[in-house]
Amino acid sequence: MNFTVSRILTRYLFDPIDADLSEKMVFVSGPRQVGKTTLALQLAGATDLRHPAYLSWDDVRARPGIRRGEMPAGQPRVILDEIHKYARWRGLVKGLWDTREPGQSFLVTGSARLDVYRRGGDSLHGRYHPYRLHPLSVTEVGGHPAAVEALLRFGGFPEPFFRGSDRHWRRWQRERLDRVVRDDVRDLERVREISLIELLVDALPSRVGSPLSVKSLREDLEVAHDTAERWLGILENLYVCFRIAPFGAPRIRAVKKERKLYLWDWSAVPEPGARFENLVASHLLKLCHFREDTEGHRMELRFLRDTDAREVDFVVLENRKPLFAVEVKTGERAVGPAVRYFKQRTGIPHWYQVHLGEKDASVDGVRILPFATLCREIGVP
Repeated sequence: MNFTVSRILTRYLFDPIDADLSEKMVFVSGPRQVGKTTLALQLAGATDLRHPAYLSWDDVRARPGIRRGEMPAGQPRVILDEIHKYARWRGLVKGLWDTREPGQSFLVTGSARLDVYRRGGDSLHGRYHPYRLHPLSVTEVGGHPAAVEALLRFGGFPEPFFRGSDRHWRRWQRERLDRVVRDDVRDLERVREISLIELLVDALPSRVGSPLSVKSLREDLEVAHDTAERWLGILENLYVCFRIAPFGAPRIRAVKKERKLYLWDWSAVPEPGARFENLVASHLLKLCHFREDTEGHRMELRFLRDTDAREVDFVVLENRKPLFAVEVKTGERAVGPAVRYFKQRTGIPHWYQVHLGEKDASVDGVRILPFATLCREIGVP
């Protein structure tokens, strides 16, 4: 990489989590190896996993003490990592919080959606703030054109990005997905057909950016429609992929059921145009989650598509109202016809067409601009 980014990076969620820990617990979820543990250690003032404030359910030696509620004394911030894999974790965490030492708080981290894997136990309502940690963004790594190129090539997960090696990236990617499928799915879900889940994971990158046909997937896997849908839901809960729904503006004949699929690791997408679209989708989702988690707005990432197959890639909504639309092009092209069509009929106030070049101009109310510039304009963290 021909630009410099410090490997000791203070992530974008550090300050809001630091402030929230003074009043409540904080739950941080996100993909495996996205940097949750590193962030938690920084927030606890720890330097490595041997610090007494760090307790992981994956450490079999620590499990008995965690179940008994034995917390390290004199530690103002205790990290509970992967605790959601314990069947009664919510009741345990509630008890720890209610009987904590004065001034003590808890930072709970997990590589699955903690709102989904409740598995019984007492309600934790009002005791925590949730956060979702995303991969590195253009903003976090400096916003240079070379940074965009590196993110497209190696993805936004810190280890392969900072190593900057194609060989390391290939090995890391294979090993990470193997752990997700063979460890996380096994620990959290009752799925026997692990080999078919692996086939599903392998099939997803080629389907990025297009309306996802679950029917086609189930035929390829030779399973029932409900089974394929459930497996996709599992992969969404484990932060392997995410899907977005269409935006049904009143004056267009919008599709209603089709959803588009994207990966949390966009570097796994083989086709360059689809990979860039996935990169943009991930940055927009990061913005949505950041504003939800820090400000409480209801945010949605959607797309525009009508029954005549006209499509604009993304629409961002706040409290059910559209804020802006984004069309993705790899080159510095003229405003697309679908953008002009929907702009006249939807009432969306701001329109952007992003690309990988340098052109920045407004044409008929549509801003054509580099992707890194868009990230600055809309405040991607």
